[in-house]
This record gives sequence, structure tokens and C-alpha cells, in this order.
Amino acid sequence: MRSQIRSFLSITALVAASNSIAQNDLLPLEEAEAYSGITESRLIFRENCAVCHGENLEGATQGTPLREDLVHGESMDEIIASITDGYETTGMPSWRDIFAPVEIVGLAMYILETRNNVGYATSNYDAPLEIPNHVFDTEHHDFRLETVVKDLEPLPFSIAPLPDGRILVTEKTHGVRIISADGKKSELVADTPTAYDDIYRLESRIDIERGMGWLFDIDLHPNYEENGWVYLYHSDRCEGCNQISREEERAVSMNRLVRGRLEGERWVDQEVIWQAPIEDYFFAGDVGAGGRVAFDNRGHVFFSLGLKCGGQGGGIQNLATPCGKIHRVNDDGSIPQDNPYYGSEDVYESIYTYGHRSPQGLEYDVVNEELWGSEHGPRGGDEINRLLPGENYGWPLYSLGLHYDGTRVNGRDLGIPFELADIQQPVVDLTPSPAVSSFIISDSKQFPNWNGDFIVGSLKLRTLFRVDIENNRFVERESLADGLGRIRDVEQGFDGTIYLLIEHGAGGQILKLIPEE
Repeated sequence: MRSQIRSFLSITALVAASNSIAQNDLLPLEEAEAYSGITESRLIFRENCAVCHGENLEGATQGTPLREDLVHGESMDEIIASITDGYETTGMPSWRDIFAPVEIVGLAMYILETRNNVGYATSNYDAPLEIPNHVFDTEHHDFRLETVVKDLEPLPFSIAPLPDGRILVTEKTHGVRIISADGKKSELVADTPTAYDDIYRLESRIDIERGMGWLFDIDLHPNYEENGWVYLYHSDRCEGCNQISREEERAVSMNRLVRGRLEGERWVDQEVIWQAPIEDYFFAGDVGAGGRVAFDNRGHVFFSLGLKCGGQGGGIQNLATPCGKIHRVNDDGSIPQDNPYYGSEDVYESIYTYGHRSPQGLEYDVVNEELWGSEHGPRGGDEINRLLPGENYGWPLYSLGLHYDGTRVNGRDLGIPFELADIQQPVVDLTPSPAVSSFIISDSKQFPNWNGDFIVGSLKLRTLFRVDIENNRFVERESLADGLGRIRDVEQGFDGTIYLLIEHGAGGQILKLIPEE
């Protein structure tokens, strides 16, 4: 059976997916070789496990459903143990001598993914989107959702509520808009950095958009009401501007942080706060570029930069590249003298932490004076981390997730020496991956019992979570609202209103949470 699987994979690797295939019509077996581990796990389950547990884990006559509570544990390690050792007294055989260890690990991940509805056939850009009008009953607060605006471009990235009730929003491939307090959207703000809309898709994952030259986070200076500064993080794109671009005859890009002011619907007074040398610009797409900004209460601005470099392991473990890092500069762009690598030669002095894969959220806890970030793992291994200066967060040397081919993440084959004790472990491990996105650390007076809790969005799972972390330890996770669109951003307004930014193939939306008395 295993040889049949591998023959099948070699055939499917030759089948090119077409953009004419509707995303929701993608068959699971049409995945390309890059996702061979996922396909193989699915086939192993169907050939060997479905007869007892059902094609979709719903159970069968001679076996138990796997979507309900699992008697022997629901963690990755517990499911691996159940498959490996079996429970012959209840009819569950041991598969130790049938499957290789890597296949058992992949099978356990497939079961977890299926139980949590986070498979890899689609990323749910076009899943049915209907905002519920019922009251969400949660542990500490009941609320309903209200739509602020629903005709944004399909790929928004960030919102920034203004003191007067208006909202700034970035549409990745178009530009910046201003949403009025009554939900009307402006034309694109003039003279912002250029946003490019030449999206392409890979044959291995045609449901994920790729491109370069996108707009990312937009954020207000902590003293915005006095100085009017708005910070805009974007992917700066150019052609023929460095050696690799000229050799490949392709555009290159790199994240860049600028600030400016709004004069009506025009961007003025732009200043570059941080920009990498042009020679470090590369042609990696922006899908994993990170792109979040956060301010502390001491005049510093932090920003995340993900998979944007070439070289070994994407350059993430190399302090001479900007990628896979959280950076910190003063709000005028100068380098703080207490940065971990200030004054060091041949490194980026702006680096604050490193070892990040695809950072999606970034927030500063002003009460405890701590920086926190969320990021995507590969197949599993999404994380929420407390970000400590100078520390290594592991990628691509180590992750609690798997590579898409089903193997463990073990960077020793990269030739980069490391000790596991030197890698910071996540405070919250989100395996299987919900595709964690942005978050806030709530201090909303509208939801006082969430004070200090993390309100976290997700993309693939389309769920809003509340995560309780006490003394830097994970306590609990609660699903506040399920089955929404892909939640790209979560922000809190000046009046405590919590906003959600939804991306969807039919058009992006901004929602707000309305507390029920």
C-alpha cells in the first residue's frame, strides 16, 4: 500500500493546478509534491483507518468517532502514542510495525487537523460569509457583531481607529482608505507608497495569493492627537535596482517603515523611519513578510519582518540580514543604544529578536512592559511568544509543527549549530494551526472582564479567540465567535470598541463587537 501511495504522489506532482479551478472545488488529492506529507497522511487514513473511524472521523459500525472527546488524550503526543501502541483490549491495533515513525506523526497531525477543520485544501477565502445576528454567549461577556463597512477590496490588512470615530484601513494591493464613522469609505488616499496588484498563485497552493509591493500595517503614534504622525509599513518594490534584480530581470522588494500625516485624503510629510539597504532587497513574495507595527511607552517602535530574504534558511538565523526578525528603533528611526546588537559590526543594529517564520501579530503590553508576538508555523506550530531582547525563537532550526512533507522541523541539516536550550519556546502553542493572525491585549472598558486577556484572530479557522496568559504562562483558550471570515486584524478604538477586519473573496469587511448588557 505504501508503494502505491508513493506512485500516486509522483503522478500528482505532474498535475498542474489551474486558476480556473474554483477554490472550494479543489479535491484533496490534487495537491502538489510540496504538500506530499499531507496527501500521504490522508491516504494512509483512508486506506487503513476510515473503515473503523469513518472517512471524516465521524465513526463507523466497528469503530468510534474521532471528532468527539478522545478517551486516551487529544494532544499530538497522546494521539501518536495511541496509534503506535494501540489498545488491543478495545480492538485498536498497534501500527508500530506497519508505519514508519514519520508516517505515524503525519497521521496524528492529520487527525488533529481534521478534528479542528483546518485542512489544507483551501484557505477559506471564499467560504460562505454571513455575519451572524445572534448574541454570542461567552464565559465573561455576551456580545453581538455589527458591520461597519462591507465593500472593501478582498485583501485588506490593517485598521487604525482614529479618535473621532473614523477608521484608517490598508488594502494590501490597492492603498489606504478612510472609513467614516457611519461606514462610508473614501477614495484611495493620494500619495501613499505604491501598492501593486499583480497577484500570482503557485501550482502547489492556488488558494494563497502571492505578490510583492503590498501595504501592511497602519498605526498611530502614541501621541497622535498632538503630532498627527501615522506610521505605514509596506513592501518597497523596485526593478533593476540591485545585482540580483538585474541578473534575474525581476522586481525585488523589502519591507519599509515610513510615517506621514493626513491632510484631508492626501498623505503628506512622509519620512522614512527604517529601510534596508537596496542590496538586501529580494524577490520573495510578501505572503510571509510579516508586516506588523507596535509602539511601547518609551518612544520606541517595533516592526516584524518575515520570510523575505534568500540564502540558507531564508537568512533568518543570520544577523546580517533583516528577515525573520523583530526590529526596534526610536520613533524617529534612530537606533536605541540599549538594543541587543547596538554597536556590533556586520549585523542589523535594529534587531530585537530573531528566528521568526511568518510573524502575524505584534503588541506591547504597557502594564507589564512586555512585547508579544504571534506567528505562523508550518504544518502546526503556530505560536504566541513573549519577545525578549536578543533571544532566538527557533525558525528554521526548530518548531513544534511539521514540514509540509511530513518530517519534523530539525535544522541540523542546515549546518547551523544550536542547542535547544538556547531557543525560546512559545508561551502558547497552537497546533494544529488555525493560521493565527493579529491580536490585542484588551483593556476595553466595554469588556472589563477581558482586561489583560489576548483577543486573537485566525485566518483559516475564521475564529476569534480569547487567550488568558498569567505570569507568562498559558491558562486557557476560549472560542468567542466561530465561522466568521478570515480575521486579518483585531484592533481596539479610543472608546474601547473592539474591531475585526475580515478578508474575503467577495469583499473585505470591518465588524465591531457590541456588548450585551
